Amino acid sequence: MKPTLIVLAAGMGSRYGSLKQVDGLGPNAETIIDYSVFDALRAGFGKVVFVIRRSIEADFRHTFGERFGRHVDFELAYQELDMLPQGFAVPAGRTKPWGTAHAVWTARHLVDGPFAVINADDFYGRSAFEVLAGALSAPGLSAGRYFMVGYELGKTLSEQGGVSRGVCSVNARHELVDVEERFNIERGPDGVVRCTDGPQRVAINAAVPVSMNFWGFTPDFMELTEQLMVDFFRSSIGNAKAEFYIPLVVNHAVTHGAAVCNVLSTDARWFGVTYPGDRPMVMERLRGLVEAGEYPSPLWA
Repeated sequence: MKPTLIVLAAGMGSRYGSLKQVDGLGPNAETIIDYSVFDALRAGFGKVVFVIRRSIEADFRHTFGERFGRHVDFELAYQELDMLPQGFAVPAGRTKPWGTAHAVWTARHLVDGPFAVINADDFYGRSAFEVLAGALSAPGLSAGRYFMVGYELGKTLSEQGGVSRGVCSVNARHELVDVEERFNIERGPDGVVRCTDGPQRVAINAAVPVSMNFWGFTPDFMELTEQLMVDFFRSSIGNAKAEFYIPLVVNHAVTHGAAVCNVLSTDARWFGVTYPGDRPMVMERLRGLVEAGEYPSPLWA
């Protein structure tokens, strides 16, 4: 069975200022989603599940329906605030989405085998999809075998401002120990990469692996997510800013021996649009990849 790809496309980029998931950045107005799906299919993934909000469904189908129709087997899952485990209700005034782990959970009925998870607005690179597809397609893959594609922190920064990254601790067996979210990371004029730690700015190793939300899971991840989500809502449903993230589930699974998460290395170059000023850089890099023969143009011809 080919692994499934889940694409998290429900978020509206508040800093970017528009629906960047459907922004045409390639030479023929291809989106980053187009390139991710193209890379996934040629790497060996099968079905694609897009997690969206119902309010963007019309835009999404208009942009992708026709071009994917004869190339991609895809389904839609919907992430809405009222999609909660039994016994919970949305508190008054809540507008913020419940987070990436909740988004993955909304696709649970559309997944029956190993699957990968990516962000819609991140370009991960062909070889990254190949290495993860290979891991998820290994014969006899047992429950509790998780994977993360790691990228070097210094190669994931934006020249437009600070970014947040999941900084990873990895053991000698290339297994994830934990993921710690670090905020407002940027390279200073002196070349040193720093992040915000409480009231201070502290140096951080630019070579450390970080999570760019490119994960691979066996199906048991969905059940574990639901179990932990119940605990999350019991303690945090009244917190208007609380979100239930994928690393929270992975950290719990690794710490309690429920899973082993292998960190996969790749020579792929990540890039993405965090700020409006990142757009020209992304367009230039995509054009360069097309000119180098990495992708056809137009992509879905």
